[in-house]
Amino acid sequence: MKGDSEESIESLRPSNLQAFANSSTLHGMSHIFAYGHMTFRRFLWTLSFLGSLGLLMLVCMDRISYYFEYPHVTKLDEVAAPNLTFPAITLCNLNEFRFSQITRNDLYHVGELLALLNENYQIANPHLAEPEVLAALKDKANFLNFKPKQFNMTDFFNRTGHDIGEMLLQCTFRGEDCHSYNFTTQGNSEAHVSTGADAIACDKG
Repeated sequence: MKGDSEESIESLRPSNLQAFANSSTLHGMSHIFAYGHMTFRRFLWTLSFLGSLGLLMLVCMDRISYYFEYPHVTKLDEVAAPNLTFPAITLCNLNEFRFSQITRNDLYHVGELLALLNENYQIANPHLAEPEVLAALKDKANFLNFKPKQFNMTDFFNRTGHDIGEMLLQCTFRGEDCHSYNFTTQGNSEAHVSTGADAIACDKG
């Protein structure tokens, strides 16, 4: 008798899945895994839950597939203007200074800053330079009996910066050719891109 009563009590005890479902906040779980035998109501809840889950997975897969298509929208507004002003432009050059314009005095003062010389005024990394460049660098770095002169950083930038006359290959604006003399460097009357990133505006009307 005692064994039969224990078996009956054990059969009435809810499973771990039923206990989890009844304590879960996921909508429908408590109705699907309710205590007792399978009923038509539980069957409908199961169908509804599986249908909703399938629809969710379908929408998620559709959105993921759409994302990997990388869609984009280009919006273009066209405005008619009788007279266009040439925009300010920026020319960027990773080589800010022209090596051919660097003098021995420049090299003496800023050679280490330009990573051309080390702290002992000797050529840094000579194995990285091309033979003709290395030869010119050795000649400029010969400071034997050299007396340094006064150095001006502004003058150095203006003198060794890139000349737009050498950089400008072709320019056309409003059907007319424009040349280097149509450009002025911002903050500088000379046509040099002294820092390698100056804005240059066209004077052409």
